[in-house]
Amino acid sequence: MILLLTVGLAACDRQSPSSGQANVQGNASMSGEVVSSPSSASAKDKAADSEFSYKLDRSKAGTPAPKFAFHNPDGGDATLADYAGKPVLVNLWATWCTPCVAEMPTLDRIAATYGPKGLAVLTISQDNQGEKAVKPFFAKHKLPHLKGWTDPENQFGFDYATGLLPTSVLYDAKGREMVRVVGAMDWEGPEAKALIDAALAS
Repeated sequence: MILLLTVGLAACDRQSPSSGQANVQGNASMSGEVVSSPSSASAKDKAADSEFSYKLDRSKAGTPAPKFAFHNPDGGDATLADYAGKPVLVNLWATWCTPCVAEMPTLDRIAATYGPKGLAVLTISQDNQGEKAVKPFFAKHKLPHLKGWTDPENQFGFDYATGLLPTSVLYDAKGREMVRVVGAMDWEGPEAKALIDAALAS
């Protein structure tokens, strides 16, 4: 119970967007492996702990990646099948979600580190406004290794159905789900590194 409260406080309720963002409800219950947020080592770490709190869910491991299209910021559509043969990290986020925004710099740095090794990091916005919301965000924040992919119809959000943002799903090189991270993770931490290394070894 305490864990679920912690995750809830450190993630954005899919029903709490700014005005104009449609509600997306999902099944917030999780089965599978449970891992709570990192423990606080000092007062300095308290802010980071409030931003990085998550749960791992392996209950959907082995599920094939969804096939629907999402929008490429460079124009046109893409699907996860476009990344066949390499592991993919899909991160669902929104511009109005504080933990999502806090997590983005760590995602950018792992994209820089692991992109050359074969990992695709796709930050797919769940803002209904699509590029109108995402483009100014990327113009303001320095995230050179990420792109502002959009999913204005929230197809990924409905498919993953966690009820919370951020939600990240790691796929192996064969396009099979390995693990879901519900909440904000420090993607440069040891646990994240172990997950990424396992995906790269697939």
